[in-house]
Amino acid sequence: MPTPPRAAMSPGEIKQDFESAMTRHFSFKTKLRSFLYGNGYEEGPLRDPDQCSLGHWIAERRARAYAHVPEMRDLDAAHRRIHQAANVLMDHRLAGRAEAAAAGLPAVLAQAEGIVTLLQTIERKLRTEA
Repeated sequence: MPTPPRAAMSPGEIKQDFESAMTRHFSFKTKLRSFLYGNGYEEGPLRDPDQCSLGHWIAERRARAYAHVPEMRDLDAAHRRIHQAANVLMDHRLAGRAEAAAAGLPAVLAQAEGIVTLLQTIERKLRTEA
């Protein structure tokens, strides 16, 4: 079944949509950091990119509204990689290697900045189109 045509979004709607994505991403980083320092969070959304709220956002937009934007594939791939890295750190923490988990956090946060950059790039591109 073909994907229905996307409804045009105004620049303001696009901005708001990407602010929502940034908030979801920030929440992931906060929850991961908190988990690594001993505060409990549900592991599923931290471990699985398909359970993560940003993962839901990406899947929904990639299938319809932003399907025409090639960078959405890059965003999905980067999002999946950060979850793989988070899994390693979480495993360290759960195995009692808190120092190893903390030591790996800066690299994951650097990956997170790459996701922010991709989100900003895609938003700019879409707002220019609108």
